[in-house]
Amino acid sequence: MNFAEFLWAMVIFFFWVMYIWMFIAIFGDIFRRDDLSGWLKAGWIFLIFFLPLAGILLYLITRPKMTTQDQAMMEAMQERERRAAGYSPADEIDKAKKLLDSGAITADEFEAMKKKAMTAA
Repeated sequence: MNFAEFLWAMVIFFFWVMYIWMFIAIFGDIFRRDDLSGWLKAGWIFLIFFLPLAGILLYLITRPKMTTQDQAMMEAMQERERRAAGYSPADEIDKAKKLLDSGAITADEFEAMKKKAMTAA
């Protein structure tokens, strides 16, 4: 085996590993999503098994960038980060009160900020 054959074998190996990785990632994503019905999940699995390249490309094109489940996971992660950083709703309300007193925000904006701080607690 010369160097060119070895290099070609490495390129082919790389693309096989990349293909298998994409298949596993998409397979897991299909089962993770809550917004797909059982029949739709079965259809996607059937498509990526029997028309792998077309199925993977179609799934990547049609999948929404941000699902409601992704949004909920991001909000939960942000909440954990706030708690770890010592986030306090009372501090947020105090900051909003100072802004209200200085005239930087209106009373309606203050109430909205207060409500947001209280729901984040």
